[in-house]
Amino acid sequence: MLWRRLKKTMHQEETKNCQNCKKNFVIESEDFNFYEKIKVPAPTWCPECRAMRRLIWRNERSLYHNTCAFSGKNLISMFSPETKLVMYDHDIWWSDKWDPLTYGQDYDFSRPFFEQYKELLQRVPLMNLGNINCLQGEYGNHNTDCKKFYLAYACYGSENISYSQGTVGVKDSIDLYTVMKSEKCYENVTCTGLYQTHFSYDSDDSIDSAFLTCCINLQNCLGCINLRHKSYCIFNKQYSKADYENERAKYDFGSYQALENFKEKYNDFIKTEPRRFASILKSTNVTGDNIINSKNSKNIFDVYGDVEDSKYVAHVMDLKDSYDLYGGGIASLLYEGVDEGVDAFKQFFGLLTHSCLETNYTYMCYGSEYLFGCIGLRNQNHCILNKKYSKEEYEKLMPKMIEHMNTVPYVDSLGRIYRYGEFFPTDLSPFAYNETIAGEYYTLNKKEAKGYGFKWKEKEERDYKIEIKTENLPDHIKEVDESIIGKIIGCLHKGECEEQCTEAFKILDSEFQFYKKNNFALPRLCPNCRHFQRLKKRNPIKLWHRSCMCEKQGHFHGQEKCEVQFETSYAPDRPEIIYCEKCYQQEVY
Repeated sequence: MLWRRLKKTMHQEETKNCQNCKKNFVIESEDFNFYEKIKVPAPTWCPECRAMRRLIWRNERSLYHNTCAFSGKNLISMFSPETKLVMYDHDIWWSDKWDPLTYGQDYDFSRPFFEQYKELLQRVPLMNLGNINCLQGEYGNHNTDCKKFYLAYACYGSENISYSQGTVGVKDSIDLYTVMKSEKCYENVTCTGLYQTHFSYDSDDSIDSAFLTCCINLQNCLGCINLRHKSYCIFNKQYSKADYENERAKYDFGSYQALENFKEKYNDFIKTEPRRFASILKSTNVTGDNIINSKNSKNIFDVYGDVEDSKYVAHVMDLKDSYDLYGGGIASLLYEGVDEGVDAFKQFFGLLTHSCLETNYTYMCYGSEYLFGCIGLRNQNHCILNKKYSKEEYEKLMPKMIEHMNTVPYVDSLGRIYRYGEFFPTDLSPFAYNETIAGEYYTLNKKEAKGYGFKWKEKEERDYKIEIKTENLPDHIKEVDESIIGKIIGCLHKGECEEQCTEAFKILDSEFQFYKKNNFALPRLCPNCRHFQRLKKRNPIKLWHRSCMCEKQGHFHGQEKCEVQFETSYAPDRPEIIYCEKCYQQEVY
């Protein structure tokens, strides 16, 4: 009898054809076990297309001037006026001056669920920005527990930061991407535990250094790669303290030209050094990149720690038993969501939904339980399309709705079918593909995006009165005085790139003081273009099956080429020399 029960729940992996890209993808036996646990059908989109479909709901960096529909106040919003969505100021949205339940509607069994949800989305007021518990930061989005920030996005517990994305526990820093527990830093990508360390990538626990790649615990070092527990090194060469200071003085980063020359020299230097196949620390049985303190998980990226038994997740922490999530954590049993979690359990198909229990298809809902198809609810329970029911009514109606979603599915303009278990249809998103982070992780041009059914926002005509052209900026920060503050400076790219160039930018007072104090040349690119330059340093959220490239004798593989295979985010056509963990450890200094 026991064998029969076990046999019934065992699954073989299956190959399916993606509804979206029409390519085959594999659903493994462990995936079926997860889907059974949460009682949802297996997906009909491949993992990459599912990720794009989620991320088109995540507009972080495109901010607009809009109007609060309640007070008439002008505000900054992640929703452009042309969406015609109802927008409330953050403080009003969280107040008791309005009631989301007044927008409730009966479920109509004659029409697909997503048609009804789209109507609700057009009526219910939305919070202008996705910030939670933030102070002194009007220009930023999707931040939590932050204060004193400017153009900061998806940051947590950070203070006095500017032009940064994905910081956790960071202070007094500028131009960072996915950095944790650091202070007084500039232009770092995927780093942790830095102090006064700049222009670095994938490096941790270092002080008073610059231009580090894959380094740990360095102090007073410049232009190094693959070093461990060192001080006074330049281009991996050891110096005495006095000699280091003399040599270091030759590199003056207050000069823009000298800084650019050093970047070129450093990039040539690191090309000859091997890279570890993935940045995975203190973790077991995981695949992905930029992972720490995690186990038994696959295809996970930018993990800040404590992820277990999860798959296809990115930018998360403290997460268990969850699939298909971008942004979130402190939760378990989440599926197909964006910006979800914080003491959450069984949140399925959610957007900006936190501290909820057993919810399906929600947007901007908080502290609630047993919701289906709701928007903007706080501290509510047993609601469907924002209408409140008794516990008994809810439990009776919900399974009927799920059955109806399967028998009368939503079909979009490209013929893609959305039954229960699919994430929100792409055409319901209020954002265009190139407004969202989907375009940052999965680059598509206008034709490709429209071919997938995504919206595309045409470039806005700008009429900035440029006060200082880039080529007219002084080369050295010492030649710049406070009169530069607030001036409109032309971006070096002049809007001719594919990096959401704003064509112009300003230097803030605090920013100017930072450059002066640290002797850094003024930037020549607008914040968006600088962000995309940092993005180019990180690997994609995608894995390739490859073999170690090590052919050095004396390693564990003896006289033969290393044959260890692994999953890596370094594509086969990349120029880097990629080693397995054992070969890499034998090469670090």
